[in-house]
Amino acid sequence: MNWVNEGFQLLGVKVLWTDLVGNVAALATVLLAIRRSIWTWPVQLTAAVLLFVTSLSAHITGNALKQLMFGALAVYGWWRWTRGTRSGQALAVRPATGWERLAMAGTMLLGTAAVGVLFFVTKLSWGALVPPPQGYLLVAADAYIFVGSAVATWAQGRALVDFWIIWVAVDLVGVPLAFSSGLVVSGAVYGVFFVLVLIGFFNWLKEYRSRTVLVPKEAV
Repeated sequence: MNWVNEGFQLLGVKVLWTDLVGNVAALATVLLAIRRSIWTWPVQLTAAVLLFVTSLSAHITGNALKQLMFGALAVYGWWRWTRGTRSGQALAVRPATGWERLAMAGTMLLGTAAVGVLFFVTKLSWGALVPPPQGYLLVAADAYIFVGSAVATWAQGRALVDFWIIWVAVDLVGVPLAFSSGLVVSGAVYGVFFVLVLIGFFNWLKEYRSRTVLVPKEAV
């Protein structure tokens, strides 16, 4: 797969096309999600494929697994949104129910613990190579971001307004983690995502409220 290693030099650093296009596509998925466009899913699937092969080429197994997860959830979300937009109707968004919120919170809590142990034992998280207690915190942060990303994408597939809040919770850990690890560019990108996520949340919330005002409760 020589095409995976194709790129260009920028300020003395080689930039891979797969990495660049993959990250641009990932950013585009947020913009498309704000507009509730069905195109968010094929674009996300494309980003996942590109970043998967990039991660494998760079031997970053943990990130490659995350892209596999994003790819599978993109297929699920594509299917769900296609069903929800039949006959040209707009995607109906809604807040999660109490049980859905409890399930998502429980999944994030228990999932982070389980994935954290897996990442530590298999050394899939680079934090596993760092002496404790800092290493434990880094592995926990990696696991939390992984599980939170999965839960947020699942909730997005179900058109739940809450998925934006979950991304906020993920970014609150991801942004400082990137900067503290010396990944300034990644931290800046996460910061852009954070701003877009807030915009998306208020956009979806406004859409839901306008729909509930237009549709009488007894007609729902």
